[in-house]
Amino acid sequence: MYCYQRIKDLREDKDKSQKEIASLLEISQQHYSLYEKGERELPMHHFITLAKYYNVSLDYLAGLTNTFKPLN
Repeated sequence: MYCYQRIKDLREDKDKSQKEIASLLEISQQHYSLYEKGERELPMHHFITLAKYYNVSLDYLAGLTNTFKPLN
């Protein structure tokens, strides 16, 4: 699974809108949408913010593992 699919799935599992997550990242909804479509690479600082927000490991968020591990 690619990162962009994982961030979309996590957002939908939390019943959040793109606009809400974009606000968390302090970017526009249109900009965030590009991350979910895989049309723009997610910067590391946003990657870390999302991992903390969803309480998941960076490996899980990146799609490198399917084993859910919450952050310590």
